Amino acid sequence: MPSEFFPVPGADLLEKIANAGIDKVADLLGMRLDPGAPRLKQLSDEERASMREVEERAIFKFTGSLDQLESALGMLRLGHHFGWRVLYVMHSKKTIRNYESILDIRIRDYFPEEGPSSGRSVGLSIAKRFTNFWKVVSGDIKIPRRRDVIP
Repeated sequence: MPSEFFPVPGADLLEKIANAGIDKVADLLGMRLDPGAPRLKQLSDEERASMREVEERAIFKFTGSLDQLESALGMLRLGHHFGWRVLYVMHSKKTIRNYESILDIRIRDYFPEEGPSSGRSVGLSIAKRFTNFWKVVSGDIKIPRRRDVIP
């Protein structure tokens, strides 16, 4: 959220981010991770079974380009670790709807808002500095490096 420490980024900061290496981006955004913090969600047996069921159902029912199925399954695997906010930063709303259709899930119901690795997302870190997350997601506010994660 915007604050006196992390104001809404201006065009100059967004340009610096676009042109910087990933380590410099982390410095520009003040992204410091606790090295001992978990980066992976430890899935319960029920969550693993649910994910396997979604995956198998999607593969069984799918028709079309395998690229789409592969991408939807990738989103399914990343969602628990990064959360749905990162997925919305990475993909357009149309793409999310397509993947939700392939997987027969609604990601805002299926995944947490943020997962253990969401703090590594450059795009989410920038989006959180704006007052309206959905304006960033809809493309009204363009953010560079939205798909990058810091180590």
